[in-house]
Amino acid sequence: MTDERPPVTEDDLHAYVDGFLDEDRRREVEAWLKDHPKEAADVAAWQAQAADLKAAFSPYARLDEADNAMVHPAPSPTTNTPWRKAAILAASLVLFLSGAAVGIYADRTLGYSVSVETASALESLPAQSKSAFLIYASEKRHPVEVGADQQEHLVTWLGKRLDYKLVAPDLRSQGYSLVGGRLVPVNGKAGAMLMYENAAGQRLTMLLGKNPENAETSFRFESAGPLETFYWIDGSIGYAVTGELGRAELQAIAEECYRQFES
Repeated sequence: MTDERPPVTEDDLHAYVDGFLDEDRRREVEAWLKDHPKEAADVAAWQAQAADLKAAFSPYARLDEADNAMVHPAPSPTTNTPWRKAAILAASLVLFLSGAAVGIYADRTLGYSVSVETASALESLPAQSKSAFLIYASEKRHPVEVGADQQEHLVTWLGKRLDYKLVAPDLRSQGYSLVGGRLVPVNGKAGAMLMYENAAGQRLTMLLGKNPENAETSFRFESAGPLETFYWIDGSIGYAVTGELGRAELQAIAEECYRQFES
């Protein structure tokens, strides 16, 4: 009998790590990994990376009154006991941490799922961010449309196009100063690119784009030769920081950006 199961691709492996697969496909991938030790090692490395991100970003986890609704419908008055409230609160915290810090890790026992639109928007961010970096970071005379000397105008203009209260993170503590920014397309819609530069002339870019409304926050790394990209989706906005610098330095910069965007 011919095996009609679709082949396991790299997208399947990422989806497995991120919890996107349904139960049947998850089992198929797990069985496949047992016969493919190299890919199993890659998956283990990605899972370890996710754990590192959770450790780095969990201090920013916060509870919101709406989180309970993500975990379970509102209980009836007859079942709204103190212990049940505590259980729901604890579950919502676990859910937030797994999604916010690890990369949209949904607890299957809670029936939580990730939309296809969110997954697609997340996957497209690093490629677009890397393209923007390669096009503009090497530009000598016109790397940005609006310079840092017009920062207030820059963030107001780009914020209106994104329908988002944009800020330009202050990265001087990381050794980088704002060069300026420009309007760029992201997923076929108006997006924003901010550029920063250090004293040595090394540049990095931050790409921001609209994302379908979702309740998840997710963080990931992606490497492409010397380029590193740290990207995440938080609510209706996707963010990606790209530069030719070490992963630890990029993570520290992304963490500072995230902190300032959330403040």
